[in-house]
Amino acid sequence: MKIKVLKFGGTSVGSKDAIKRSGNIINDCSKKSKVIAVLSAMSGETDRLINLTKSFAKSPNPIDFDNAISTGENLSCALMSIYLNNQKVKSRSLLSWQIPIITSPEHMKSRILFINKKFLFKELEKFDVLIIPGFQGINNKGEITTLGRGGSDTSAVAVAAALDAECTIYTDVEGVFTTDPNIVSNAKKINKISYEEMLELASQGAKVLQTRSVELAMRKNTKLSVRSSLQPKKNGTVITDEKSLLENKTVSGITYTKDEAKITLSRVLDKPGVSSKIFGPLAKGNINVDMILQNISQDGKFANLSFTLPRGDLEKALKILKKDKSKIGYKKIISSDNISKISVVGVGMRSHAGVAQTLFDTLGKNKINIQVITTSEIKISILIDEKHTDLAVQKLHQAFKLHK
Repeated sequence: MKIKVLKFGGTSVGSKDAIKRSGNIINDCSKKSKVIAVLSAMSGETDRLINLTKSFAKSPNPIDFDNAISTGENLSCALMSIYLNNQKVKSRSLLSWQIPIITSPEHMKSRILFINKKFLFKELEKFDVLIIPGFQGINNKGEITTLGRGGSDTSAVAVAAALDAECTIYTDVEGVFTTDPNIVSNAKKINKISYEEMLELASQGAKVLQTRSVELAMRKNTKLSVRSSLQPKKNGTVITDEKSLLENKTVSGITYTKDEAKITLSRVLDKPGVSSKIFGPLAKGNINVDMILQNISQDGKFANLSFTLPRGDLEKALKILKKDKSKIGYKKIISSDNISKISVVGVGMRSHAGVAQTLFDTLGKNKINIQVITTSEIKISILIDEKHTDLAVQKLHQAFKLHK
């Protein structure tokens, strides 16, 4: 049985016309293979449901909250199946608990543990198309759970991996670009990109794919591609194993995020265990720390320690650190939320020198100061003033010749 998994994002099912347009893509695909379509809620619907629930309580019961916000995907699936059946396509919409898609126990950020593929195979013997909701599942207590924002991508890849099928993500863009086309007008669509590069781009701010979905596709070696539901006949971007790429550019893409904040603790006593006193309480508060920079004083007794975190967690983090000031032993705490992170990504960095030099020269010529630097084998990330974000992305895109 040949099966294809197609995922449609919120804009691709955001209106009656959009549902019909995406339905026609499903119809065409169903003539060549069996199709499982994973749908998001209609664009803006999840936000509307979140705001509606919070109009009754600032912190709704997690079980009721997931019950409420998961209904958006259910509606999309029902409408799509109704349309397809009206077009003489044998289709059935399913709810996550009917399959079931089993998740971890927690709500609002659960992880997929198991998908009953036997049930899906059995249903595909009776129907040409199955429509299932993304973003949700059911835990071992029988409670509806949600996977967190962008979770429909993960749902689609998980279904594809379970069925050993390829997965195509349909969205409102043609594919993955060398950078944000809204900032750089001559940004180019990337035809092929490695799992590792896509994972770095997604985790550093690129919004085309959700990080967990790329991670899962890489782990399961699931063929993944991104295409436009507005222009379905155009080739999109294929995310694949690095070995299958005939030629690797030194740099494949540049991404950014403005959702950053920085905290600096001055004159922290430099001794074993002090870092755990800082980052332990932050971890317990579910605050993810990203870039970390430590400068040791000349006498080796003290250090200034800076780190970045999501901007929305800044006040919470400051409260935790100020409460534990006596335990940590710092002199002063300084924070900033007018910063952004720029990341330069490419598997070619493993075998090509000079990427850092080009980055530093380019920013230096444009008088853009670097506050923090972190690196990996295929990525260099820097922290700069937010006001320089667009200029930095534009100049780096030009310097690495990504427009050619």
